Amino acid sequence: MTTAEILKKVRRIEIKTRGLSNHIFAGEYHSTFKGRGMSFSEVREYTPGDDVKFIDWNVTARFSHPFVKVFEEERELIVMLLVDISSSSLFGTQQKSKRELITELGAVLSFSATTNNDKVGVIFFSDKVEKYIPPKKGKGHILRIIRELIALEPDHTGDTNVGAALEFLNNVIKKKTITFLMSDFVSKPYEHSLQLAARRHELVGINVYDKYDKELPSAGLVQVADAETGQMIWLDTDSKAARSGYAAAYNAKDKYCIQAFRKSGAALLQVRTDEDYVKVLQGYFKRK
Repeated sequence: MTTAEILKKVRRIEIKTRGLSNHIFAGEYHSTFKGRGMSFSEVREYTPGDDVKFIDWNVTARFSHPFVKVFEEERELIVMLLVDISSSSLFGTQQKSKRELITELGAVLSFSATTNNDKVGVIFFSDKVEKYIPPKKGKGHILRIIRELIALEPDHTGDTNVGAALEFLNNVIKKKTITFLMSDFVSKPYEHSLQLAARRHELVGINVYDKYDKELPSAGLVQVADAETGQMIWLDTDSKAARSGYAAAYNAKDKYCIQAFRKSGAALLQVRTDEDYVKVLQGYFKRK
Protein backbone atom coordinates (compact mmCIF):
# COMPACT_ATOMS: atom_id res chain seq x y z
CA MET A 1 0.00 0.00 0.00
CA THR A 2 1.43 3.39 -1.02
CA THR A 3 1.65 6.40 1.30
CA ALA A 4 -1.08 8.15 -0.71
CA GLU A 5 -3.39 5.13 -0.36
CA ILE A 6 -2.74 4.95 3.38
CA LEU A 7 -3.48 8.68 3.84
CA LYS A 8 -6.68 8.32 1.81
CA LYS A 9 -7.83 5.46 4.02
CA VAL A 10 -6.89 7.38 7.16
CA ARG A 11 -9.01 10.32 6.02
CA ARG A 12 -12.00 8.10 5.17
CA ILE A 13 -11.84 6.32 8.52
CA GLU A 14 -11.36 9.61 10.37
CA ILE A 15 -14.50 11.10 8.80
CA LYS A 16 -16.62 8.03 9.59
CA THR A 17 -15.39 7.23 13.08
CA ARG A 18 -14.92 10.78 14.34
CA GLY A 19 -18.56 11.48 13.50
CA LEU A 20 -19.65 8.38 15.40
CA SER A 21 -17.57 9.26 18.44
CA ASN A 22 -18.78 12.89 18.51
CA HIS A 23 -22.48 12.25 17.98
CA ILE A 24 -23.04 8.81 19.45
CA PHE A 25 -20.36 7.66 21.86
CA ALA A 26 -18.82 10.72 23.51
CA GLY A 27 -21.51 11.16 26.17
CA GLU A 28 -21.84 7.44 26.80
CA TYR A 29 -18.08 7.03 27.03
CA HIS A 30 -17.91 9.89 29.55
CA SER A 31 -20.63 8.42 31.75
CA THR A 32 -19.28 4.87 31.51
CA PHE A 33 -15.68 5.58 32.40
CA LYS A 34 -15.70 7.95 35.35
CA GLY A 35 -12.68 9.90 36.49
CA ARG A 36 -10.59 8.77 39.44
CA GLY A 37 -12.25 11.09 41.93
CA MET A 38 -13.10 14.69 42.74
CA SER A 39 -10.58 17.51 42.98
CA PHE A 40 -10.99 20.97 44.52
CA SER A 41 -11.80 23.62 41.92
CA GLU A 42 -12.81 26.91 43.59
CA VAL A 43 -14.76 28.63 46.38
CA ARG A 44 -18.01 30.47 45.69
CA GLU A 45 -20.77 32.07 47.73
CA TYR A 46 -23.32 29.75 49.26
CA THR A 47 -26.69 29.54 47.52
CA PRO A 48 -29.82 27.86 48.90
CA GLY A 49 -29.72 24.13 48.18
CA ASP A 50 -25.94 23.77 48.48
CA ASP A 51 -24.76 20.92 50.69
CA VAL A 52 -23.70 22.44 54.02
CA LYS A 53 -20.93 19.87 54.41
CA PHE A 54 -19.01 21.71 51.67
CA ILE A 55 -19.02 25.06 53.51
CA ASP A 56 -15.50 26.50 53.72
CA TRP A 57 -15.49 27.75 57.30
CA ASN A 58 -12.24 29.69 57.02
CA VAL A 59 -13.45 31.76 54.07
CA THR A 60 -16.89 32.09 55.63
CA ALA A 61 -15.39 33.51 58.84
CA ARG A 62 -13.23 35.93 56.87
CA PHE A 63 -16.13 37.43 54.86
CA SER A 64 -18.90 36.98 57.49
CA HIS A 65 -21.21 35.09 55.09
CA PRO A 66 -21.11 31.51 53.88
CA PHE A 67 -18.91 30.19 51.06
CA VAL A 68 -18.77 26.62 49.74
CA LYS A 69 -16.02 24.58 48.15
CA VAL A 70 -16.63 23.49 44.57
CA PHE A 71 -15.20 20.19 43.34
CA GLU A 72 -14.93 18.81 39.83
CA GLU A 73 -14.43 15.32 38.52
CA GLU A 74 -10.88 14.34 37.68
CA ARG A 75 -11.52 13.27 34.11
CA GLU A 76 -8.13 12.37 32.70
CA LEU A 77 -7.83 8.64 32.09
CA ILE A 78 -5.49 6.42 30.11
CA VAL A 79 -7.09 4.31 27.39
CA MET A 80 -5.05 1.42 26.00
CA LEU A 81 -5.87 -0.50 22.83
CA LEU A 82 -4.43 -4.02 22.54
CA VAL A 83 -4.68 -4.82 18.83
CA ASP A 84 -4.25 -8.24 17.24
CA ILE A 85 -2.52 -7.85 13.85
CA SER A 86 -1.77 -11.54 13.31
CA SER A 87 -2.48 -13.05 9.92
CA SER A 88 -5.83 -14.54 10.96
CA SER A 89 -7.17 -10.99 11.39
CA LEU A 90 -6.95 -10.51 7.61
CA PHE A 91 -9.76 -13.04 7.09
CA GLY A 92 -13.19 -11.73 6.13
CA THR A 93 -15.94 -12.92 3.78
CA GLN A 94 -18.71 -10.43 4.54
CA GLN A 95 -18.67 -6.61 4.61
CA LYS A 96 -15.11 -6.27 5.90
CA SER A 97 -12.17 -8.25 7.21
CA LYS A 98 -11.57 -8.68 10.92
CA ARG A 99 -8.60 -6.30 10.65
CA GLU A 100 -10.77 -3.62 9.04
CA LEU A 101 -13.37 -4.02 11.78
CA ILE A 102 -10.68 -3.73 14.47
CA THR A 103 -9.35 -0.59 12.76
CA GLU A 104 -12.76 1.10 12.86
CA LEU A 105 -13.37 0.06 16.46
CA GLY A 106 -9.94 1.37 17.46
CA ALA A 107 -10.53 4.67 15.71
CA VAL A 108 -13.97 5.19 17.30
CA LEU A 109 -12.66 4.42 20.78
CA SER A 110 -9.62 6.66 20.26
CA PHE A 111 -11.67 9.65 19.15
CA SER A 112 -14.14 9.10 22.01
CA ALA A 113 -11.24 9.12 24.46
CA THR A 114 -9.56 12.20 23.03
CA THR A 115 -12.89 14.08 23.02
CA ASN A 116 -12.86 13.60 26.78
CA ASN A 117 -9.23 14.74 27.03
CA ASP A 118 -7.94 11.25 27.84
CA LYS A 119 -4.63 9.77 26.72
CA VAL A 120 -4.60 6.88 24.25
CA GLY A 121 -1.89 4.26 23.71
CA VAL A 122 -1.66 1.08 21.63
CA ILE A 123 0.03 -2.30 21.89
CA PHE A 124 0.08 -4.17 18.55
CA PHE A 125 0.71 -7.90 18.84
CA SER A 126 0.85 -11.16 16.91
CA ASP A 127 2.82 -14.06 18.43
CA LYS A 128 4.76 -11.31 20.23
CA VAL A 129 4.41 -7.58 20.84
CA GLU A 130 5.05 -5.93 17.46
CA LYS A 131 4.85 -2.24 18.38
CA TYR A 132 4.08 -0.04 21.37
CA ILE A 133 2.75 3.52 21.08
CA PRO A 134 2.83 5.20 24.53
CA PRO A 135 -0.31 7.03 25.70
CA LYS A 136 -0.62 10.65 24.53
CA LYS A 137 -3.31 13.20 23.75
CA GLY A 138 -4.20 15.10 20.61
CA LYS A 139 -5.63 14.67 17.12
CA GLY A 140 -2.21 14.19 15.54
CA HIS A 141 -1.53 11.30 17.90
CA ILE A 142 -4.90 9.68 17.06
CA LEU A 143 -4.23 9.99 13.33
CA ARG A 144 -0.87 8.28 13.84
CA ILE A 145 -2.67 5.43 15.62
CA ILE A 146 -5.13 5.08 12.73
CA ARG A 147 -2.25 4.99 10.21
CA GLU A 148 -0.66 2.15 12.16
CA LEU A 149 -3.99 0.34 12.50
CA ILE A 150 -4.27 0.39 8.71
CA ALA A 151 -0.73 -0.26 7.61
CA LEU A 152 1.28 -2.07 10.30
CA GLU A 153 2.23 -5.61 9.29
CA PRO A 154 3.53 -8.25 11.72
CA ASP A 155 7.21 -9.15 11.55
CA HIS A 156 6.52 -12.63 12.89
CA THR A 157 4.19 -15.47 11.97
CA GLY A 158 3.09 -18.14 14.39
CA ASP A 159 0.38 -18.81 16.92
CA THR A 160 -1.09 -15.56 18.25
CA ASN A 161 -0.14 -14.81 21.84
CA VAL A 162 -2.75 -12.69 23.62
CA GLY A 163 -0.99 -13.39 26.91
CA ALA A 164 2.22 -11.69 25.73
CA ALA A 165 0.30 -8.47 25.01
CA LEU A 166 -1.37 -8.53 28.43
CA GLU A 167 1.93 -9.15 30.21
CA PHE A 168 3.54 -6.28 28.30
CA LEU A 169 0.65 -4.01 29.35
CA ASN A 170 1.21 -4.82 33.02
CA ASN A 171 4.95 -4.20 32.70
CA VAL A 172 4.87 -0.83 30.92
CA ILE A 173 1.73 0.81 32.38
CA LYS A 174 1.72 1.09 36.16
CA LYS A 175 -1.44 3.21 36.50
CA LYS A 176 -4.93 1.82 36.10
CA THR A 177 -6.16 2.07 32.51
CA ILE A 178 -9.28 1.43 30.47
CA THR A 179 -8.04 -1.33 28.16
CA PHE A 180 -9.80 -2.63 25.06
CA LEU A 181 -8.39 -5.97 23.87
CA MET A 182 -9.41 -6.53 20.23
CA SER A 183 -8.72 -9.95 18.70
CA ASP A 184 -10.30 -13.04 17.21
CA PHE A 185 -8.70 -14.87 20.18
CA VAL A 186 -7.26 -17.66 18.04
CA SER A 187 -4.39 -17.76 20.49
CA LYS A 188 -2.17 -19.68 22.83
CA PRO A 189 -3.70 -19.99 26.34
CA TYR A 190 -4.01 -16.60 28.04
CA GLU A 191 -6.29 -17.16 31.05
CA HIS A 192 -3.64 -16.47 33.72
CA SER A 193 -2.37 -13.29 32.05
CA LEU A 194 -5.95 -12.09 31.61
CA GLN A 195 -6.69 -12.51 35.31
CA LEU A 196 -3.57 -10.54 36.31
CA ALA A 197 -4.36 -7.71 33.88
CA ALA A 198 -8.02 -7.52 34.95
CA ARG A 199 -6.98 -6.99 38.58
CA ARG A 200 -5.05 -3.84 37.69
CA HIS A 201 -6.99 -2.46 34.72
CA GLU A 202 -10.60 -2.06 33.63
CA LEU A 203 -10.48 -4.58 30.81
CA VAL A 204 -12.91 -5.01 27.92
CA GLY A 205 -12.38 -7.79 25.39
CA ILE A 206 -13.81 -7.39 21.89
CA ASN A 207 -13.97 -10.71 20.06
CA VAL A 208 -14.17 -10.04 16.31
CA TYR A 209 -15.17 -12.93 14.09
CA ASP A 210 -16.47 -13.77 10.63
CA LYS A 211 -19.48 -15.86 9.73
CA TYR A 212 -17.21 -18.50 8.20
CA ASP A 213 -14.99 -18.69 11.25
CA LYS A 214 -17.89 -20.64 12.75
CA GLU A 215 -18.99 -22.76 9.82
CA LEU A 216 -17.09 -24.20 6.86
CA PRO A 217 -18.63 -23.17 3.52
CA SER A 218 -19.41 -25.96 1.08
CA ALA A 219 -16.98 -25.56 -1.84
CA GLY A 220 -15.75 -29.06 -2.62
CA LEU A 221 -12.08 -30.03 -2.45
CA VAL A 222 -9.95 -26.92 -1.91
CA GLN A 223 -6.38 -26.16 -0.89
CA VAL A 224 -6.28 -23.95 2.20
CA ALA A 225 -3.54 -22.28 4.22
CA ASP A 226 -3.29 -21.86 7.98
CA ALA A 227 -3.43 -18.08 8.39
CA GLU A 228 -1.05 -18.15 11.36
CA THR A 229 1.61 -20.63 10.17
CA GLY A 230 1.15 -20.68 6.38
CA GLN A 231 0.89 -24.49 6.30
CA MET A 232 -1.00 -25.71 3.21
CA ILE A 233 -3.44 -28.63 3.23
CA TRP A 234 -6.17 -30.07 0.98
CA LEU A 235 -9.61 -29.99 2.56
CA ASP A 236 -12.88 -31.58 1.42
CA THR A 237 -15.36 -28.92 2.52
CA ASP A 238 -18.29 -31.19 1.63
CA SER A 239 -17.17 -33.80 4.17
CA LYS A 240 -19.47 -33.99 7.20
CA ALA A 241 -16.51 -34.95 9.40
CA ALA A 242 -14.47 -31.95 8.19
CA ARG A 243 -17.37 -29.56 8.70
CA SER A 244 -18.12 -30.97 12.15
CA GLY A 245 -14.46 -30.78 13.19
CA TYR A 246 -14.18 -27.21 11.92
CA ALA A 247 -17.23 -26.12 13.94
CA ALA A 248 -16.03 -28.01 17.03
CA ALA A 249 -12.64 -26.25 16.90
CA TYR A 250 -14.32 -22.84 16.78
CA ASN A 251 -16.74 -23.71 19.59
CA ALA A 252 -13.87 -24.90 21.81
CA LYS A 253 -11.98 -21.65 21.18
CA ASP A 254 -15.10 -19.61 21.89
CA LYS A 255 -15.92 -21.52 25.09
CA TYR A 256 -12.39 -21.02 26.42
CA CYS A 257 -12.56 -17.30 25.66
CA ILE A 258 -15.92 -16.80 27.37
CA GLN A 259 -14.88 -18.77 30.46
CA ALA A 260 -11.52 -16.98 30.72
CA PHE A 261 -13.17 -13.56 30.69
CA ARG A 262 -15.89 -14.63 33.11
CA LYS A 263 -13.32 -15.92 35.61
CA SER A 264 -11.23 -12.75 35.32
CA GLY A 265 -14.22 -10.45 35.85
CA ALA A 266 -13.46 -8.58 32.62
CA ALA A 267 -16.18 -7.70 30.10
CA LEU A 268 -16.38 -9.46 26.72
CA LEU A 269 -18.15 -8.16 23.62
CA GLN A 270 -18.79 -10.18 20.45
CA VAL A 271 -18.78 -8.40 17.07
CA ARG A 272 -19.21 -10.13 13.70
CA THR A 273 -17.73 -8.60 10.55
CA ASP A 274 -21.17 -8.02 9.02
CA GLU A 275 -22.78 -6.69 12.21
CA ASP A 276 -23.36 -3.09 13.28
CA TYR A 277 -20.64 -2.55 15.89
CA VAL A 278 -22.29 0.75 16.85
CA LYS A 279 -25.17 -1.13 18.48
CA VAL A 280 -22.78 -3.49 20.28
CA LEU A 281 -20.73 -0.63 21.78
CA GLN A 282 -23.81 1.41 22.67
CA GLY A 283 -25.35 -1.62 24.37
CA TYR A 284 -22.20 -2.10 26.45
CA PHE A 285 -22.01 1.57 27.46
CA LYS A 286 -25.66 1.60 28.50
CA ARG A 287 -25.35 -1.61 30.54
CA LYS A 288 -22.25 -0.22 32.23
